[in-house]
Amino acid sequence: MTRTGKTAPPADYRLLLPEGWFRILLDPEQRDRSIDALVERQFHGIDNAPHLKDELRADLRNRAAKAHRGGGIELYLSLQEAGPFTVPASLLVSLAPLRHAEPLPPEALARAFAQEAGPATATEVGIEELAAGTAVRVRRTTRRPGEGKDGGHVSVSVEYHVPVPGTTEFLLLTFSTPLEPIADAMAGLFDAIAASLTWTE
Repeated sequence: MTRTGKTAPPADYRLLLPEGWFRILLDPEQRDRSIDALVERQFHGIDNAPHLKDELRADLRNRAAKAHRGGGIELYLSLQEAGPFTVPASLLVSLAPLRHAEPLPPEALARAFAQEAGPATATEVGIEELAAGTAVRVRRTTRRPGEGKDGGHVSVSVEYHVPVPGTTEFLLLTFSTPLEPIADAMAGLFDAIAASLTWTE
């Protein structure tokens, strides 16, 4: 981390996740064990689907490697069930370094995000006071055109950009779900998880 010299950076952070979320550590030395544990959990009691297991393992390894290259620290996947269905959602925790001599004010970061919105993305930007500090919250609804009855794919994401005390960096919490009909309910859950963020010494 790039220190500012005014405050000692925290040693770590803590998040509270609801039951039914699985944590994958993205460090190359740890992520294969996390992914293997998830695959075995998902296919517990199913012995006749080795090809599906291999496909899931390969997909998770590709996602984890890509996330790590982008600064990802850990990835949480929702395994919560609603009736016979699993509620699809994820949380990627990343460290986002910024090349500034001083911490970037949240207001400046919020203005930059508000100006980025494209025609296929509906963006809401705000500033939130969390226990971990003042954060910039960005909610995006992205529509990708496609064929078929649904006319395309919609994904909803909520980002929290939280300044890391004593540094010029941000801890980025990126929540996402492809279920637009329950987007507001999921956004409420995402907000509650972000509100649980605390720093540890």
